[in-house]
Amino acid sequence: MSGRAKLFYGWWVVAACALGCFLSPGTIVVLSFGVFIKPLVQDFHAGRAAISFAFTVHNLIGAACHPLNGRFVDRIGPRKVILTGTVIFGIVLLSSELIGARIGYLYLLFAALGFTNGIVSPVPYGAVISRWFDRRRGLALGLTLLGVGLGAIVLPLVAHRLIITGGWRTAYAALGGAVLLLTLPILASVLRDDPKEKGLLPDGAPAADRSEPGAGRLDGLSWYEIWHQPAFWLLICVFFLAGASVHACVLHMAALLSDRGITAQGAALGTSVVGLSILIGRVGTGFLLDRFFAPRLATLLFGCASIGIAMLWVGSVGKIAVFAAFLVGLGMGAEVDLIAYCMSRYFGLKSFGVAYGFGFSAFVLAGALGTLLMGAGFDATHSYTLPLGIFFFSMAAAAAMMMRLGPYRYAPPQTKQHRQLETVHAENPA
Repeated sequence: MSGRAKLFYGWWVVAACALGCFLSPGTIVVLSFGVFIKPLVQDFHAGRAAISFAFTVHNLIGAACHPLNGRFVDRIGPRKVILTGTVIFGIVLLSSELIGARIGYLYLLFAALGFTNGIVSPVPYGAVISRWFDRRRGLALGLTLLGVGLGAIVLPLVAHRLIITGGWRTAYAALGGAVLLLTLPILASVLRDDPKEKGLLPDGAPAADRSEPGAGRLDGLSWYEIWHQPAFWLLICVFFLAGASVHACVLHMAALLSDRGITAQGAALGTSVVGLSILIGRVGTGFLLDRFFAPRLATLLFGCASIGIAMLWVGSVGKIAVFAAFLVGLGMGAEVDLIAYCMSRYFGLKSFGVAYGFGFSAFVLAGALGTLLMGAGFDATHSYTLPLGIFFFSMAAAAAMMMRLGPYRYAPPQTKQHRQLETVHAENPA
């Protein structure tokens, strides 16, 4: 029994982080917002535009907070940031029971939720996972973000049931109670900033690896150095273009399919297919990132998404349109994994939090802008054809730009070993 290998503690950290992502602002507030729209419209006697403005406020504040939150992650560690944000998030959700009947109070509530989204976002979770894993970083990130995908499927159904039984305020308060009573204790007991706190190395590497240069250290560029790297701004542009494209298509997918004669049931099926492809994209991309060069993988996945957008652009209907939706969902599922992984490989972990914060902010802001442009294009032309054409070229440009990135600056150990072996073989062919 003593000879049986123990499970690396980092996988328990992944499980805790996945739970944190499952009950996070991204799933409870963002991905479940659709089921709250009609109850909010009825309660505040307002139009959908006025209610949607609350969501806009939430996104803008969250996007502004991500880079600042990243700096705190780099300075005090992700664990303190996650636990503090989780407490605040749960309390804000509980306070929804006190919200009055004026719509201004709703805007204040969503502004506070946007602030918590800026704290409890994928940024600190990505930071802690990147410290625990090096060789298997991609898979670990993918499994962590699987919590978001599962939350996107489960929590809207739970929220809908809670709204029916007690109203939208009770629904938010009940979910806030789950955050404080379930997520917080598990995160507090399991989460650790660094494997050194458990006497371990990343990936559970053997003690002999402590002699390797940089073992257990947070190597990387400073924020000043990252800011002046052309690769950083190239990645920001890529994530912005791709984020705008996939958000616009995914969030308008049900309406687009309905406009093409697909029944309401078929449109719902298309939306479910998108959710499934996002899940596959999250975990599959993480698994493949440990085995293939990230820019090439991103080019392939973004290329698939651009093909899906092109199929919708030319007017595909029926099963072909649903397949196109699946391809677009793959691109959306892959992007969040790619942001974290590329930032860690090109700029290291020293200032990973702020670099990831800017990358994720670009993704969030692009999503808000892309969704708005998609709707505005439809209102102006009574068709999605024009915006789909724009987003096809945007997605194709993002795929092409990824190939301009050079080799990793902070490659995983396996890659380093392979390069050393290739050098030895080149010098000694015999």
